[in-house]
Amino acid sequence: MHFLDQAKIFVRSGAGGPGAVSFRREKFVEFGGPDGGHGGKGGDIVFEAVPGLNTLIDFRYTQHFRAPRGKGGAGSNRTGAGGDDLVVKVPVGTQILADDDERSLLADLTRVGQRVTFLKGGMGGRGNASYKTSTNRAPRQHQTGEDGEEMWVWLRLKLLADVGLVGLPNAGKSTFLNAVSNAGAKVGDYPFTTLRPQLGVVRHKGREFVLADIPGLIEGAAEGAGVGDRFLGHVERTRLLLHLVDGSGEDPLDGWRVVRGELSGYGAGLADKPEVIALTKADLLDDKTRAKAVRALENETGARVFAISAPLDEGMEPLLDTIIERLAAAAQYEPFEAADDKHWSPL
Repeated sequence: MHFLDQAKIFVRSGAGGPGAVSFRREKFVEFGGPDGGHGGKGGDIVFEAVPGLNTLIDFRYTQHFRAPRGKGGAGSNRTGAGGDDLVVKVPVGTQILADDDERSLLADLTRVGQRVTFLKGGMGGRGNASYKTSTNRAPRQHQTGEDGEEMWVWLRLKLLADVGLVGLPNAGKSTFLNAVSNAGAKVGDYPFTTLRPQLGVVRHKGREFVLADIPGLIEGAAEGAGVGDRFLGHVERTRLLLHLVDGSGEDPLDGWRVVRGELSGYGAGLADKPEVIALTKADLLDDKTRAKAVRALENETGARVFAISAPLDEGMEPLLDTIIERLAAAAQYEPFEAADDKHWSPL
């Protein structure tokens, strides 16, 4: 399945149905009074977060969503049927943003089943029965019904995970993900093996957490080099960063610094998230080289550095133990919460 994490769509709520102009037509009633009923309300636009979706690819092919209008009123004071609400189903983790320069955040759907009534349908028009007065016994006035609301919005999917895997390309993130979960991420010995975020569930000693493999970052990612700024957006919701540093690289410490610089440059609190550091591909290093790389990273960061080999399961248990411990103390992600009765008018 292709991964698409941004899409622009058009939404329009339904217009209200017109009120009716009608008069009683009964036998033996020469001058029947007005009995035109009101029009029905137009359908709302509702967004709902549903399970089983992990991409916005469907919105590449369907970009316009219009709720049906209300039915017209009828004689005998019958109100027209309301238009059905149009429910737009999106993946959990989808944000709805305004189509403005700031891409203002309007809603954040972070739970399965969460629904947001986004645009209200127009009210139905009044029928002529409601215009009857003592001086106007046969009114022909009626209302056509309110128009629906419409606007363009951006959908942006940001993965929801406990731990975000970060590191330079070819740092071993996909290999690590496959070793500890059932994600089945593509693995290769060349940069940019991962071209879309991957999710896996890790179970360790009776505990479990969701791990997101974020595509490898390059210098300049925070400014949009490649699609690095898009990938960094998926780290925003994670509670803990697992920073994998390629032990077989020319300068592991410099590699760590590059990624940290991108996290700081992106902002959104990424650089302040708790971080666990692991030196990967330790099986490819002799004891002296491994110790030197670990020492350099620990002196720079002041934190314990784990030397691991995911394919050989070396050093993995203490690393996972530490992740479980750190998650217990890490803050939960706090989504943007709109008021329950909030809906948005066109901008």
